[in-house]
Amino acid sequence: MEVVVVVVVVVKVVSVVFVVVVVVVVEVVVVVVVVVVVVVVVVEVVVVVVVVVVVVVVVVVVVVVEVVVVVVVVAVVVVVVVEVVVVAAAAEVVAVVVVVVVVVVVVVVVVVVVVVVVVVTAATTTTAAVLEAVIVVLIVVCYVISEHCLL
Repeated sequence: MEVVVVVVVVVKVVSVVFVVVVVVVVEVVVVVVVVVVVVVVVVEVVVVVVVVVVVVVVVVVVVVVEVVVVVVVVAVVVVVVVEVVVVAAAAEVVAVVVVVVVVVVVVVVVVVVVVVVVVVTAATTTTAAVLEAVIVVLIVVCYVISEHCLL
């Protein structure tokens, strides 16, 4: 009888120890999972903040570049108009009309391209660099055309 009591006590002690060990392991796993979830949430918040900052910086840079391009286009138009006035004073009427028509067409094309670029760039910043390059090329072409037409 005493052997049975000892066996029952040992079985009870082992089962209690087993239950305590299982509970402790489960609690440790739960704590680890909570820590991992908190770390993931913090990382996601940091990523969102970084993305927002990068987008704001890109938009500001694109707007600044667009303003610079518009200023350059206005400067080219002013130069072309001044050249037309100078040529008009010294040239024949037909040559002046041709130059004025070419300059007007070039200015209209540049203005239309700038408006399209501003609208498209406002809609998407991924193609801003290509569009800005197109504007620069158009400005150079306009300047070359104005120089050749006025010679």
